[in-house]
Amino acid sequence: MDLLTSLKISSSGLSATRKRMNAISSNIANAQTTRTAEGGPYRKKEVVYGAEPARENFSEILEGEIDAQAQSVHATEVISTNKPPILKYEPHHPDANAQGYVAYPNINVMEEMANMISASRAYEANVNTMNTTKNMAMKALEIGRN
Repeated sequence: MDLLTSLKISSSGLSATRKRMNAISSNIANAQTTRTAEGGPYRKKEVVYGAEPARENFSEILEGEIDAQAQSVHATEVISTNKPPILKYEPHHPDANAQGYVAYPNINVMEEMANMISASRAYEANVNTMNTTKNMAMKALEIGRN
């Protein structure tokens, strides 16, 4: 695997992780949202990842026998979950139904925080990989100067 392929894979990981962090932060921000433009409470968002070959052209495919397992990642889509809302008895709330229950999003903030920490660690790992690759390239250039 050459250095540019390594950078492409890490870059795709950063992009996919950024989308995951955006979905998680949206979930946390809307944990108490009872009214949306679509109607009803906010629905939790989740990111679906997919793998794809890191090579783009024919020469890269020919050279790729050694790193045949190397694949980049991309966020294929952001989906809304179908979890039923949580009903709380609040008869004075403006969004209460006829029985006095308000539908809140089925979002566990603690679970979302754990997902945010996981996404943050994945982001840091990709940044560290890119920095290591950059340092390897700089060392190779220093060897070439001497």
